Amino acid sequence: MASRRQALKVAARAERTAPDEGRLQPAEVRLAQPRGFCAGVSRAVDTVERALALYGSPVYVFHEIVHNGHVVADLAARGAVFVDAIGDIPAGSTTVFSAHGVASAVYTAAAARSLRVIDATCPLVQKVHLQARRYVRLGYELVLIGHEGHEEVEGTVGSVEGPVHVVATVADVAALDLPDAARVAYVTQTTLSVDDTSQVIAALEHRFPAIVGPALDDICYATLNRQRAVRELARAVDLILVVGAANSSNSNRLREVAAQEGVPAYLVADASALEPRWLHGATRIGVTAGASAPERLVTELCERLVALGARLVVEVPGIPENVSFRLPSFTPPAVLSAAPATA
Repeated sequence: MASRRQALKVAARAERTAPDEGRLQPAEVRLAQPRGFCAGVSRAVDTVERALALYGSPVYVFHEIVHNGHVVADLAARGAVFVDAIGDIPAGSTTVFSAHGVASAVYTAAAARSLRVIDATCPLVQKVHLQARRYVRLGYELVLIGHEGHEEVEGTVGSVEGPVHVVATVADVAALDLPDAARVAYVTQTTLSVDDTSQVIAALEHRFPAIVGPALDDICYATLNRQRAVRELARAVDLILVVGAANSSNSNRLREVAAQEGVPAYLVADASALEPRWLHGATRIGVTAGASAPERLVTELCERLVALGARLVVEVPGIPENVSFRLPSFTPPAVLSAAPATA
């Protein structure tokens, strides 16, 4: 915390002006709290770093370890190799599964190639997998609230034996090809908008009165905290900048939450993506970051805002986060024989 504050003080003292952008009117930058890395992301990144330290490079990572190009590039420069197909990993290699979780078929494919697997799936995603398996084992038709094609959703769908019905909107619920009297259960993706998910759950409960599910408990604590923080921030600023990757679900949801509060909001991958024209007329600029965005990107964005004329950078009070997850085992069997046991 001290080093970050020092970096922001240094940035605030800087009187740099980008040569082709001119200076803007004085503005205050307010940093949301909490923001940036969550416990699951920290665990996943630390897992790859630890694997490189123990086994040397290359360490193969199935999919992006987290959805942030800067994090991926940093790890790639240190010897991590990111792949989207298990068949692209040489037999017997050390392999890390991403924080988003994988389907059971991926474990089977890894076993067939005798991979040394280190599973960095977020424990909160693992909890959803266990819930989904339990509901299916009990004979429920399973509905997954989430975004089709997202890696977490693909992993959850592939973790159960049987059909899974993916819905993202109230309209999707109305279009479900299930009898209204069906025995139905639901789980959710961990990085969804709380408000949108509440509406979908209400639609499911209206159509299937006996439905069972975890309410909003599957949405991870970090997603909830960051959405609450950005909602409060939106009420005190003229615009919000969200640091995060375009393929980051939780970062996109932060931008949407800010926009729902009536504040212009922009998702930026890093400081270079900032368009100075967005800032004209703004005297208070809010900054937050998705759960997979490293803090250095926030610092660099603040430095750019100072260079453009911001006079003050302050961190607003927020919910403290003290969650941490233990790293996964680093002594996996040489041959992975099966997917994790079902609950």
